[in-house]
Amino acid sequence: MGRRKSPTFTEVELEFMQVIWAAGEVSTDHVQEVLKGRGRNLSDGSIRKILSILIEKGHLTRKRNGRAFLYKPKVREGQAHRKMVQDLVKRAFRGSAALMVAALFDSKALNKRDLKDIKRLIAEHEKEED
Repeated sequence: MGRRKSPTFTEVELEFMQVIWAAGEVSTDHVQEVLKGRGRNLSDGSIRKILSILIEKGHLTRKRNGRAFLYKPKVREGQAHRKMVQDLVKRAFRGSAALMVAALFDSKALNKRDLKDIKRLIAEHEKEED
């Protein structure tokens, strides 16, 4: 039985997807090289296993390139971000985006620059609704 398609990623899956989104299409060697540069020394087998899981979950496609495979995202990064946020709001905040924003403010994770950017985004969003 195949894995269920998940709208969210594990921490490692997200790290892989970020490498793939940045490159557009990758080989296992490319993923290994980028992750090694970040201090993550994974075996080729481990990399292939994670890529296989991402394919099973419906997040990647692959095509043969000689003896190797090239992996390409099936979903765009922005699309994935929206699904992850929707899932977080649904599961952690009972469907309330306002509760999530309140928790973000309470966490003291926002700096003045973040607040300025958020105000700008709200103003832009309000203009789009008019």
